[in-house]
Amino acid sequence: MATENKAVITLFGATGDLAKRKLYVALFKLYQKGYLKDHFALLGTSRHEYSDQEFQEVVRESIKSVEETRAGEAEDFSKHFAYKSHDVTKPEHYTILKERIAELDQEFGCEGNRLFYMSMAPQFFGTIAMNLKKQNLLDENGFNRLVIEKPFGRDFESAKQLNDELSETFDENQIFRIDHYLGKEMVQNIQALRFGNTIIESLWNNRYIDNIQVTLSEKLGVEERAGYYDKSGALRDMVQNHIMQIVAQLAMEQPVSFTDTDVRVEKIKALRSLRVYNPSEAAANFVRGQYDAGEGTEAYRNADGVDPESGTETFVAAKLMFDNYRWSGVPFYVRTGKKLADKFTRIDIVFKKPLIDIFADPRNESDQSLNSNVLTIFVEPNSGFALQLNAKRAGQGFTTQPVDLQYLQSDSDKKESPEPYERLFHDALEGNHTNFASWAEIAYAWKFVDVVRKLWDIEKPQFPNYIPGSMGPAASDELLARDGRKWVYRLNH
Repeated sequence: MATENKAVITLFGATGDLAKRKLYVALFKLYQKGYLKDHFALLGTSRHEYSDQEFQEVVRESIKSVEETRAGEAEDFSKHFAYKSHDVTKPEHYTILKERIAELDQEFGCEGNRLFYMSMAPQFFGTIAMNLKKQNLLDENGFNRLVIEKPFGRDFESAKQLNDELSETFDENQIFRIDHYLGKEMVQNIQALRFGNTIIESLWNNRYIDNIQVTLSEKLGVEERAGYYDKSGALRDMVQNHIMQIVAQLAMEQPVSFTDTDVRVEKIKALRSLRVYNPSEAAANFVRGQYDAGEGTEAYRNADGVDPESGTETFVAAKLMFDNYRWSGVPFYVRTGKKLADKFTRIDIVFKKPLIDIFADPRNESDQSLNSNVLTIFVEPNSGFALQLNAKRAGQGFTTQPVDLQYLQSDSDKKESPEPYERLFHDALEGNHTNFASWAEIAYAWKFVDVVRKLWDIEKPQFPNYIPGSMGPAASDELLARDGRKWVYRLNH
């Protein structure tokens, strides 16, 4: 049975795109499943002028996409929503919010629990946190929690400044930094796969693993995010957060227990051992790209809101190394980009080949050697695992061929799996930090990425350098070829 959570949620940026597309749907699904019921309320704020009724209509419109809605359910859900126009820079406006929050707490019996969700421009995060404290919006009887959307800074210094500002009001155990990839079902399965299976964990080291590959591929371009993206780029938008969080889970040691505190300890230790490159090493181990025109789409530089001479990368590939006992000598290859062949996220663990291939026939030059065993974690759009093994090919003689043992999540399982924001909203209400990034993790990730960013900022790239529908620039393949390796996922393979 679902345990009901009680809280007044104050949403800064309540009329924004994220709120309408993701947040209200996530809350509605929690409501349908009983995790939210009678004792919750949401106070939406933004600069727009809305009455409570108009805002409730916005919410009902947003959740129309949810299937299997019972009669009257959307109406009952929306009654828990209220709205107040608000300028986050004006201290006097917080007094009005305080009064409205108290009224909602009293009306819905939320027991003084407060969750503040920042879904707006990050330059206002510190201002909001400061005023929440100064204007006494925190309650002493219940919990006070802060949920923050990315980006968390543009580099280590700006991230540290932001964290210092938030820490003036909230303790680390009250801050929940969203990375929606941590809410994905198969990213969470990394730890189940590793620590729930002796056969896997016993091989999860440099004795048996040759390399690990992480691919976050996007088929679309920058679309309506062009203005933001041109100031960010793939390194900040994808590598510093999503990829680093996935890599940390792949590299971490087994925690003492499956609690948020112990999981964070091991992720932090893993990121501490990540080799921070000097500029020459960064140049050798990082590849950047920008897409040209092709497949009926314009080049990145021709998109609205993009500088015609933009040097912003839409693709990144990199080789990461961990300097610890488990992973010494094992490269982690990562890549992400826009306008690639398809939209998918996958992790490929490539195992070492046998030291001696007893099946190879030295008299036959065309005879192929054994393939590497590869364990693949499909994150999206399909969810599941595949293990590639070598087996005898049917027929006379003795030749081998790769075969796959595969598990893909069924449609019924997918239906039961919560969407990332549904899962993360629930965890924040429960006070569970397992699927949120700690400040230490973010700090180590920024320190690693900053070296690359500073190098790229002073070197003019040769852009554009890849066509839409490919898997990025040729230099991405060359990055692995220098080590005698290939990407597991390749086009026409």
